[in-house]
Amino acid sequence: MLAQTPTTDTLLALCTGVLVAAGLSLARSVFAPVAFSLLIIAVVWPLQQLLATRIPRLAASVLVMALTLLVIVALAAIVAWGFSMIGEWLVQNAGQFQSLHLEASKWLEQHGISLTGFIAERFDVGWVIRFVQDVAGRMTTLAGFLLLVVILTMIGLLEVDEIKHRLQGVDDGAKGRTILLIAERVAVKFRKFMLVRSLASALTGVLIFAFTLFAGLELATAWGIMAFTLNYIPFIGPLIATALPSLFALVQFESWHMAALIFLGSTLIQFLIGNYLEPRLFGSILDISPYLVVFAVFFWAFLWGLPGAFIGVPVTIALLTWCEAYPSTRWIAMILSGQASKQTDLTS
Repeated sequence: MLAQTPTTDTLLALCTGVLVAAGLSLARSVFAPVAFSLLIIAVVWPLQQLLATRIPRLAASVLVMALTLLVIVALAAIVAWGFSMIGEWLVQNAGQFQSLHLEASKWLEQHGISLTGFIAERFDVGWVIRFVQDVAGRMTTLAGFLLLVVILTMIGLLEVDEIKHRLQGVDDGAKGRTILLIAERVAVKFRKFMLVRSLASALTGVLIFAFTLFAGLELATAWGIMAFTLNYIPFIGPLIATALPSLFALVQFESWHMAALIFLGSTLIQFLIGNYLEPRLFGSILDISPYLVVFAVFFWAFLWGLPGAFIGVPVTIALLTWCEAYPSTRWIAMILSGQASKQTDLTS
């Protein structure tokens, strides 16, 4: 029998982590909707509790589910419309993109830079068109995913009280109470995260819309919708929401100066909201390493695709909150968030 040593414990932990990640990736069609539904339940549950004090519990559940469904469908329709408009505009102006690509290649060759091989094959107008069409297609085909999320959310909202009752009876209530305390703490962080992120995303979308409309850039409404949507993906989303309008401005105005103006204006908006407003609104809820935030976006996007990029940070917040509650894993939260030492031991 293999002796228990720090080295073997570390290897076992690494192997377990790899197996868990592989399982999450293989079962993404199940785990990703479940994660989204739990996030939504955590956000809307206080509203259901409030309504249940004034109207029958079943009626409160039905009303909350109807409102949740309405919001999800409306947001999905708006996002799909915005991205489809951008894709259509790109296809209609493919010739201008091709001319721009040829002019840029010629200018670079005149200055001793040759776009041959891998770069010339990948970064041409066809690649840009395929990229935007792929993003628009993914946004449009999220209907099935959202339908499953809605179904799981509705079922979950009806069973929250029953699950709480069952947990209170586990192991004389000790373990159950610990799990409930951790779940409540995660839910509070989820609600604050979604509230602040949504406010910041809405403000970003409105400002990008106003700025591009003032600058005369076509599809200002679509750019505002794209900025609002992609702002839920830290770092990566704002970068894309800044680069694409700048590229389109270059084609529409046929001027590097206007493209630079759009880029600088969009960057300024993203910088002020992302680096000044959001940190002050979030407080300590996102007091985690920026490196970990970027890693979470890429890691969960690798496991679950586009949905993983959106939910990566909330999932990471939940995992760190869970680590904070147990002495054996609190050091992980302390290193990655710096807040573990301030938390009380929920297991005692």
